Amino acid sequence: MPVRRCGSAGPWPAGTIRHSGPSSQHWLAGRVATRPKPRRRRLRCDGFTLIELMIVMALIVVLASIGLYVQANSQTRAREAVLKEDLFRMRDAIDQYYADKNMYPASLDALVTDKYLRAIPVDPFTNSAETWQTTMSELDPGNPSAQPGIYDVKSGSDRTSMDGTQYSSW
Repeated sequence: MPVRRCGSAGPWPAGTIRHSGPSSQHWLAGRVATRPKPRRRRLRCDGFTLIELMIVMALIVVLASIGLYVQANSQTRAREAVLKEDLFRMRDAIDQYYADKNMYPASLDALVTDKYLRAIPVDPFTNSAETWQTTMSELDPGNPSAQPGIYDVKSGSDRTSMDGTQYSSW
């Protein structure tokens, strides 16, 4: 009949022997004549290990770097959206000026003085209203007395957009 040593689990005291056969209800009287095991002192584990702290710090650094990357990209996307809107508004004002006066404006300031724009917008990448690059119109063969004016406007920035094109080519 096999004998099984029981630990602290169950209703019997630790170290007692229990038969695991058909007569498992019978208990041996007393303990087995063995030397008692020395008690181990359990160490207290109240803190974190160095490797756990290093792993947590590494995760925090990775998450922070991802957050900074996303934040920087969102600022660039916002500036690109502002630039697209500014270019659209100025080009629309140039087209309205041409439709009303049958000639292109001589400068961007003419759009402001004639109330087609409230103010010349600031280029979000150069932080200046003076850096806009203007494209002059060609002479109109049907109207040789007309002076060439501003046909198109582009950003004066030499930076590259997130899609790989130059802002000055928008």
